[in-house]
Amino acid sequence: MEQIIETKSCSQCNTAFDITDRDIEFYDKVSPVFAWKKYQIPTPSFCPTCRNQRRLSWRNERNLYKRKCDATWEDIISIYSPDKPFTVYNQTFRWSDQWDAMDYHLDIDFEKSFLEQFKELVRMVPKRAVVKWTGSQNCDYVNFVWGSKDCYLIFDASNNEKCHYSNTMSDCQSCNDCTVIRNSEGCYEAVESINCYNCKHIQACSDSANSEYLFNCNNCNDCFGCVNLNNQSYCIENKQYSKEDYEKELKKIKTSGYSKADFEKFTLQFPVKNIDITGSEKVTGNTIKNSSEIKLSYEIYDAENTAYCTNIYRWAKDCMDIDVGLNNSFLLYESGIINKMCSNVAFCFDLWSGCQHILYSTECKWCIDCFMCNGIEGKQYCILNKQYTKDEYETLVPKIIEKMEQDWEWWEFFPANMSAFGYNETVANEYFPLTKKEALDKWFNWSDYEAPFPKVEKIIPADKLPEDIREIPDDILNWAIECEVTKKPFRIIKPELEFYRKHSLPIPKRHPNQRHLDRMNQRNPRKLYQRNCDKCETDIQTTYATERKEIVYCEECYGKEVY
Repeated sequence: MEQIIETKSCSQCNTAFDITDRDIEFYDKVSPVFAWKKYQIPTPSFCPTCRNQRRLSWRNERNLYKRKCDATWEDIISIYSPDKPFTVYNQTFRWSDQWDAMDYHLDIDFEKSFLEQFKELVRMVPKRAVVKWTGSQNCDYVNFVWGSKDCYLIFDASNNEKCHYSNTMSDCQSCNDCTVIRNSEGCYEAVESINCYNCKHIQACSDSANSEYLFNCNNCNDCFGCVNLNNQSYCIENKQYSKEDYEKELKKIKTSGYSKADFEKFTLQFPVKNIDITGSEKVTGNTIKNSSEIKLSYEIYDAENTAYCTNIYRWAKDCMDIDVGLNNSFLLYESGIINKMCSNVAFCFDLWSGCQHILYSTECKWCIDCFMCNGIEGKQYCILNKQYTKDEYETLVPKIIEKMEQDWEWWEFFPANMSAFGYNETVANEYFPLTKKEALDKWFNWSDYEAPFPKVEKIIPADKLPEDIREIPDDILNWAIECEVTKKPFRIIKPELEFYRKHSLPIPKRHPNQRHLDRMNQRNPRKLYQRNCDKCETDIQTTYATERKEIVYCEECYGKEVY
């Protein structure tokens, strides 16, 4: 059992947080060694939540802008708005051999702050417009996407086809407005679901088809407005019907104008499980599958020995304070987006393909033994993108460490204000929303850039749209719709209109960004609360805060009730 060694106060939010003996063991394990001397990583000054927020403030996933490629001068789509002081290359040129990030190196200056030197380097090195890997076709308006075809505004996605306005999805076809789904087809507003077909307005469902308004249903077909069902067909609000009666009753309900609010009210009659953990042992957190030795982590799949992490997949292990670590990577600390057999990485962002022994670096691939580098590939013994010999590297890095220790720059992730993005552009604002003043007070950046809206024939308020898709003319493709929440205009694209017509869905009344936030708000926070099981009253940990209206059961009581 872990023992608390120290209780600290977060230097950002003043929250108390504990340092345990196992935490200290990990810091010792990942501390680098140069010339047989270990440079010990001390305990962090931020609490786990603030550390997570700071890392996420470096990740713009969903905000895309039009600008020029600084190499070819063609129009491109980029995660960097035109007002940002960076050179940005299109996908093809960025990965070509027509330029070399090593040409943008800096000489080491021991009279200056090393974080300031790295900030200068990052501004110099050309950026990739978006993160899009080979194998994607007709996917111009996407980011963090690979192996996909004919998709529009999808993010953090792989192997999808004809999908729109969705994020964190894989192996899906013809799905719109979905979040965290896999192996699904023809779904609309699906959240945290897998193996579903032709389903609308569902959450936490699997292996289900031809259904609407489901929550936590498995292997259910032709069901409507149901909660906590397994292996059922022709049910409406958990009541069994014959096929003929189901179709009659369903027609009546749809004619009456059944809404999301009706379904949300109905779901509150049924218990929810305190946390979502399956096939795992010795774990705390939520949404943990087939993993072991997991501490206060969220969305962890097939992983081992992680603490304070989110989105760890595919046999990653020995990770602390990591957001997105996957594909057999290990010994990772205080970093974001570390992929594909990387190891011994600390204080880095966006490393790929076997990077090893990397410190304070960003956007590197196939690199070993590099310090404060940006955008380089296949290099070793580099500092600030400049090549050194092995002996030079191992002599210089300890001196840099000592200088950074003197300047209080050592052993923390990059400061939030070094991010290339405004806080309001990043994933951090989805999980930890802040006003502009709140963000600036915490030393985050903020973006005031507003992209010019394309010329349209007219702008129609959302409440003026016909509810029946059959009444929507083709001319809507030339209009803009005013979001009913934010009042921001948005457009409908042709494949999207075809999807709504095929599935008899009304035109959405909310801007795509607002629809994304609505789906994010359906998901529980990455935070654990103490409360009692509403049936047996045993103490439980849960992602449902005590003031919420849901009936929350412990795993044992929930299993008896539902299964």
